[in-house]
Amino acid sequence: MTEKYDVVVVGGGPGGYVAAIRLAQLGKKVAVVEKDKMGGLCLNWGCIPSKALIRSAEVLHLMKDAKSFGLSADNVQFDFPKVIRRSRTVSKKLNKGVEYLMKKNKIDMIFGSAKLKKNKEIAIVDADGKDSTISGDKIIIATGGKHRSLPGIEIDNERIINSSDAMILQEVPESLIIIGGGAIGVEYAYIYSSFGTHVTIVEMLPQILPVEDDEVVKTLTTSFKKAGIKIETGAKVQEIEKTESGVSVTIQSDTGEKKLAGTLALVAVGFSGNSENIGLEDVGINTEKSFIPVDEFCRTNIEDYYAIGDINGPPLLAHVASAEGVVVAEHLSGLAPKPVDYNNIPGCTYCQPQVASIGLTEKAAIEAGHKIKVGKFPFSALGKAIAMGETNGFAKLIFDEEKGELLGAHIIGPEATELIAELGMARTLETTGQEIFKTVHAHPTLAEAIMEAAAAAYDEAINM
Repeated sequence: MTEKYDVVVVGGGPGGYVAAIRLAQLGKKVAVVEKDKMGGLCLNWGCIPSKALIRSAEVLHLMKDAKSFGLSADNVQFDFPKVIRRSRTVSKKLNKGVEYLMKKNKIDMIFGSAKLKKNKEIAIVDADGKDSTISGDKIIIATGGKHRSLPGIEIDNERIINSSDAMILQEVPESLIIIGGGAIGVEYAYIYSSFGTHVTIVEMLPQILPVEDDEVVKTLTTSFKKAGIKIETGAKVQEIEKTESGVSVTIQSDTGEKKLAGTLALVAVGFSGNSENIGLEDVGINTEKSFIPVDEFCRTNIEDYYAIGDINGPPLLAHVASAEGVVVAEHLSGLAPKPVDYNNIPGCTYCQPQVASIGLTEKAAIEAGHKIKVGKFPFSALGKAIAMGETNGFAKLIFDEEKGELLGAHIIGPEATELIAELGMARTLETTGQEIFKTVHAHPTLAEAIMEAAAAAYDEAINM
């Protein structure tokens, strides 16, 4: 007999497993079907292991800079395969943690490839080729995304690689050409440059991190160039050829055609929805450019079928998937959750200096018709940052001049990805600029930069 569940979740990533846990908390009988490992691309091949690599790069940088702290660390060396192994160990530990949470919440984990069938059935083929079928009153599709490439460019996973390949290289390449200057490309530029690779970033748009505030990008670009990272913006990749010594990348820009030579080429141009061969057409679920269109509660065009996370389109972020998972679990359980506020999603890039933002950029706020107040505070004027030796960057807050509403926040500098949460909370609670800087912030902390930036917008900054 086909085992029936209240809800079947297809995909065990940060959207799927979070939805399953919340459903279990609400008393539902739940199964999660996962073709690989619990935790999805983020935990196994994205967010978590890449941050482990970044931490190794940060520690290496600190050790090389030990003299500035009055310490001695001569002849600093690294064991790169061990760096990679640590990253994989961190990922594996969290993978087991998610499996523990499934068992704790009495959620059935079914490993195998899933395909949607009519009548809310799901056919599963496990690693041994064994077939089984389950069904659910409700179905949540959380199959995530997969690496995109460029037209005519084949990723061979050897010399032309994607970010997952870059995560498990066993030696540091002499040179690396990164195609794509978004968050992933920028993070790997920082990682490999820190370990001695000659890095070039090629970005089609006028700046790296195209969605970030112009002033933030200018500061990051200066920092990267100082570190020896070459940046080619406004450049379109025409061709990538494999050569005897590595790769040759032909780019076209306003200045003409140029060939770049490197050991490896990393294609980091984003992700598409993982929507092929999962039975969407059999059920009648619509797709658009590999993604599944959904409404504010992540419902597809077919009743009782939901789609959460990367599969339903941008923003392709793990924390968005998790938030959608909770909303869907509560919605299909008869509660009345608020939809995810996509205008209040933090974006984080974990290079050094770190970059984090939420809401509108200054340019976007003006284009939207707002009269604005802008406050900036540099980390070079902040006691905690000076003590840490991390003074590059600033906090920048954008307020509506009339209402005092926080329209956007942009931070580049130490622990920016941690500091941005305060601004997300402020926007959720509709906090005004004056309320932010009248809130006492502990001293000395990096968070004082937020208080001071808010005060600066009203010409009340004390330490600047």
